[in-house]
Amino acid sequence: MKKITSLIDLRTAIQQLEQQQLIEEKLLKEQLNLAYNSIKPVNILLNTIKDFRGSSELKNTLLNASVGLGAVYASKKIFQSKSFHPLKNMIGSALIAGITNVVSKNSDTIISLGNKFFDMLKGASNDERKADNETEK
Repeated sequence: MKKITSLIDLRTAIQQLEQQQLIEEKLLKEQLNLAYNSIKPVNILLNTIKDFRGSSELKNTLLNASVGLGAVYASKKIFQSKSFHPLKNMIGSALIAGITNVVSKNSDTIISLGNKFFDMLKGASNDERKADNETEK
């Protein structure tokens, strides 16, 4: 800034500073609004979903965790009864631990087998639709 020597220079400098203050205030409010919107739970969830769509590594990790949790849940339902017999409960717990170990080490194989199974189901349903369409003609 230049040195102020007259009353006119002082008024001009004050006006410039007031305009600069208004501009900076407007920018600060916009930044505050952006920050506020970015921490809303809905926006955090939407951003997470966008990140999930773009990241294949995240998809694989989530899929592996889901397969593991599903296997543990299913094995608990199958092998651990509500029996009060301690030997049955110990065998059930050992089987669950073994299944969990196998699933965690081979989750990619299990996922690919599951995909093949669902592809076969899709193929069978498509074949049935084609057969139904041909019989209608």
